[in-house]
Parts: sequence; C-alpha cells; structure tokens
Amino acid sequence: MTLKRQLFLASLLMLLIPWAGLQFVLELDDALRQQALQHLRDQAERLAQTAGDHLIGQAPVTPDTPVMFVQSLDGAIKLDGYHDDWPGYDEEHQFQPWQSTGQPPAPGQPDLLWQAASDRRHLYLLIRVTHRQARFYNPGDPAQPHDRLTLWLQTDTGLGEASPTQSWLIRTPAPGQVYAVTGQALTPDYRVSGYWQSVDNGWQLELQLPYPSAHSRLGFGVQWQESGPMSLATPTDPLPVLVSTLPTLERQLLPGMDQGQQVRLIEPAGWVIARQAAPDHRPNLDFDDLSALQVTEQISLNALRALIQWYQPEPAVIDTGSHRIDTASLPPDGLVRHDDDSIWLMTTEPVFGGRTLILEQSLDQLLTLSGTTLGSVIARSVLIIVSLTLVLLGYASWLSWRITRLQRAVSASVDDDGRIVAALPPVGARDELGQLHRHFSHMTDRLHGYNRYLESFSRRLSHELKTPVAVVRSSLENLAHSASEDERRQYLERAATATDRLSQILNGMSEAARLEQSFDHADKERFDLADVVAQATAAYQALDSHHRIRYSGPASGLPITGSPELMVQLLDKLVDNARDFAPDNGLIELSLEKSPSGLCLSVFNQGPALPAQPGTDIFSPFVSLREGREEGHLGQGLLIVRLIADYHGSRVEAGNHAQGGIDGVRFRVIIPTAEP
Repeated sequence: MTLKRQLFLASLLMLLIPWAGLQFVLELDDALRQQALQHLRDQAERLAQTAGDHLIGQAPVTPDTPVMFVQSLDGAIKLDGYHDDWPGYDEEHQFQPWQSTGQPPAPGQPDLLWQAASDRRHLYLLIRVTHRQARFYNPGDPAQPHDRLTLWLQTDTGLGEASPTQSWLIRTPAPGQVYAVTGQALTPDYRVSGYWQSVDNGWQLELQLPYPSAHSRLGFGVQWQESGPMSLATPTDPLPVLVSTLPTLERQLLPGMDQGQQVRLIEPAGWVIARQAAPDHRPNLDFDDLSALQVTEQISLNALRALIQWYQPEPAVIDTGSHRIDTASLPPDGLVRHDDDSIWLMTTEPVFGGRTLILEQSLDQLLTLSGTTLGSVIARSVLIIVSLTLVLLGYASWLSWRITRLQRAVSASVDDDGRIVAALPPVGARDELGQLHRHFSHMTDRLHGYNRYLESFSRRLSHELKTPVAVVRSSLENLAHSASEDERRQYLERAATATDRLSQILNGMSEAARLEQSFDHADKERFDLADVVAQATAAYQALDSHHRIRYSGPASGLPITGSPELMVQLLDKLVDNARDFAPDNGLIELSLEKSPSGLCLSVFNQGPALPAQPGTDIFSPFVSLREGREEGHLGQGLLIVRLIADYHGSRVEAGNHAQGGIDGVRFRVIIPTAEP
C-alpha cells in the first residue's frame, strides 16, 4: 500500500469526531429554532394587540375597496415631469412600481399607469399614458380635440361622512409646467401644479397638491374626444381610498421588537400599512481590525451556518419588495426565504379588522444570539481536526506527487531506443527529492545535448559531403585515364575545388557546433539593442566601400535582455549574407522599430529575390536558394542566425520586399522586450 493511501485511511478515522459534533449541532439548532418560534409567537401576539388598539375606529381596506397606495418619502420630489427621483426607480432597468386599472389594454391601445407618494406635506402623483402621443389644448379653439386630466377629491370631515367632491381640470397648450383650474369659471388653483412631459411611446404628468386628511378618497380620469374617457374612477363611482404607511403605528411597534426582527401590518386587501425593522446593534468589525483567530472563527461560523442550512427544512419563498402581499400565500409560521436569499423565521398573527401582522426574525441573528459561544467552540474543534486531516493528506499527496512527477519526467526523457528526447523540468525544492531531481536533470541535459549534437552533426555532414566527395572521386578516376596535360590539369582543378568546399563545410560545421556549445556558458544581461545596431552599422559601412550600408531607427532607448556579443554575431551573418547577394553599390539597410509583439530588427538588401520553393527552410544548414557573388554559398550563416535568435526567445523570417522602388529581400528578427 502506498504512503498516500496509508495516511488517507488514518485520516478518515478523525472524521468521526466532526460528524458527531455536526449531529449535536443539528439537534441543538432544531431545539433553539422551536424555542425562538414560540418566543416569536408571543411577541407577535403582543404587537398585534398594540396595533389593534391604534387602529380602533379605522375601517379596514377590503379586497373590493378601490385603493390608491401612497408611498412614503423622506424628502420632497422635484417637479420636472420625469420619474428618476421617485422611489423604486432603477436607472439600469428603468423599473417603476406602477399601479394600473387592472384591465389589460388591447394591443396598441392606450394604457393608464400611475404612482402616488407623499412627504406628509404634499401628495405627489405621477401619471403616464402609453401608446398615445399627446394632443395639446388650443386656447384659440377650445373645442379642438385635446388630452386633459380631471382630478376628484373627497376629504373626510371627521363625522363619519365624506365632504362634497372637489374637482380640478388640467390641460396645457404645450409640454412644461401646468396648473389646475376649478369650478365653472375655470379659476386657476395654484395649489395643484405640475409638469407635463412627452416620453417614449406616450406622455407623462407629474402633479403636486396639498396632502389630504386621513381616509380621503382621490380619483382622476384622462379624456380625449376622439376615443372617449379612460379613467381610474368617475365622480359617480366610489373614489379610491388613499392608503399609506402609518408612521405613528410604526413608532409604537418598535419598542416591542428585538434585534434582527422586522414586522409588517397588512390590510385585508393585502396593502402594507406599517413596516418596521429593529436595527442590528452588533458591532460591524472591519476586516483589518480582526485578528487571525477571529478571522478563522468567522470562517468556521459561516461554514457551520451553511451546514445547518443544508439540513434545515426548505423555506417557503415570499415576496417582500412590493407594497401589497397576498396573505393567502403566506405560511402560518416557519422558515421563509426573502428575495435577497436571506432566511428568516416567520409567524403571523390576526389583528383587529381582519388585518394580519407578520413578524420575522433573522436566522443569522438568532444563531449569533443563541449559539455564538457553543458555535465558536465547535467551530474551533472542527477546524483543528479538519486542518490536521488536510495537512496529513496534503503532505502525503505532495510527496507522492513529487515522486511520481520525477518518475514520469525521467521516463519521458528517454525513448524506447535509449536516446534522450526531452529535458527534465526545473524545480526549486531544496530537500533530498529536490537534489535528486536536479541531479537527474543535469545528467539528462548533458546527455541530451551530446546526443543532439552527434545526430545533427552526422546528418548534416553526411548530406553535404556527398557532392564534393563524388567530385573528387570522379576527378581522380578520370585523371588516371586522361591522355593530355590539359585534361589532367582540368581534373586536378575540379578535385581542388571540391577539396576547398570540403574544408568550408568542416569549418562551417565547427563554427555552428562551437556556437551551440557556447550557449550553455553565455550570460544574459540587459543592454540597449538600438545602440548596438547603430554602432555595428557604422562599422560595416567603414569596412565596405562597395555597398551603401545605412541604419534606420532610434539611436538608443530600446533595451532587451540577452547577449550583446551574440547579437553582434547575428548582425554579422545577416550583413555578410546581404553583401554576398547585393550588387556593387547596392543598398543594405538595417532598421529597428517597435512592434506589437516586441522589437523588430530587419536587414534589407538589394538583389535577387527568393524563389518560391514551398517546404524549404532557408535557415536550415546547407540551404541556399539564391545565386550569390561567390560560388559554393553554403547557407551556414542563416543557421547561426536562427540559433542565436532561438537563444534570445526570438523568431526569424525572410521574404521578398520592395523598398523605395528597389526590389530585394528582407530578413526580420522579432525580439520580445524585457521587463524592467
């Protein structure tokens, strides 16, 4: 059995302790929840009595009573005809808690929506008509069809009967500020004012009027002659009752509530007339003020809460964001989930007049008040046990993973024939396994480099030596059968030429091999590539009077990380290659510029173009596609260019290019820039 499995089996026995602790916590949570629910019922009964005493003499709002709900405001609304400062407005989604007639309009027909709000000094109305462009009042022709709004108000006299109905007419010749007129003489009443604005797909009217007395009724109607009226009510129908929250009742309910509780009082029709929440006085500690132990305790408590909620009964989902709640859909008591996914303990209690009181207790608050100490102890114990288990498992897994990784890396570095095909990845560990890994890595690197050098050397040498050896052999054979001195001299010259080519091949192979071996000992440093290229170009021009050699680019300020000596050697090979193929007085231009992927170093030479030979890599050894000024061009220089570019993490490419009307070839080296 492996070390990892042994430690895993031993660690599993320790999991029995947190399992037993979890069972105890679940039983304790159920007992605390039942006790808290009973306490919540007692509180709800007392709060229902308080609310009933306050509402004696006030008629309940039944489902068959027309209602206009008035939202409470903390401050006045700016009258401008727009709804962005009304409660419930969401700038992103343009959400508004509109009220409507309840009758869906026919497709494309006008629809009437409204809101009502109050700051206890004024009553504000926001009325919108959709699918209709407003037709404004023409003072010169009053009989011309136009849109208008009529308001009706019945105030409570305090004697159990309503006062005579007041009415106002609102019309305007153009969008902007409006005032109401009243009576047969259409006398202006500046207490009722507002703004009329055109909006997308309709028009909107924002009104302000004095706040009426309690139990008043308010209705309005929108009219236009060509299609008849569309209204919330008429003077002959019962006007909607103005229903709003009762601040006095909300203040009376607050003393009977505990921390983390909230209460709502609902009319029989579902309208919320009181909403109150007891503030949470728990200290809100900043994360920076917590110690490491406190942070650990909070994480453990959150995990404990999540486990408890996992085993709790599924809470019922209720809507808490609207001003009207369907009491028939509420459970009598138990766990409920709000729109924000918070879980509460809820109970309901009947109130005088068929009303309903809903009292809720935050489950997080309940757990904090009832089980902080016990939860902290259990959380610490579970944390210690789980931490030890994870440490043992993690340590065993880490050791097993490191040994397995070393085994796989060594196996992957050697093929079936015993050749080194890949290097071992580097490690930073300083223990015994790390030292063993580095020894294996050093050994495989040396063997891989040696095998690669031998394979490439033999392959390149065997390929390139075939032609000159065949020329020497055929020349010597023909020399033995030659009859004249001229023929013997011709065969000797051919043999000497082939021998010179053999010498060039061996020298080129030695240079490339020495370069590859020097990479293991070369040190990288940060240097300015622009300065190096500029100085090298000046030296090339001074030594070569047969070509026009120039530099295009900044004189400094382009740093990279690498070897300046190797970069100069790369430039030497590219410029030598350009001189070999450029005609007398031909242009050779070195340039350096920034590109999206780093720096672009290019060498352009006037001369013959690269022929189109697909599948040929000109940066491979012994490849030359152009006829140069010197016979026997070996193509070893571009091999060295590619090796140096690979050492710097760069890529090199070549292609035909026209510059300033001059045809030629351009070699580009894309060099990644170094981080500062």
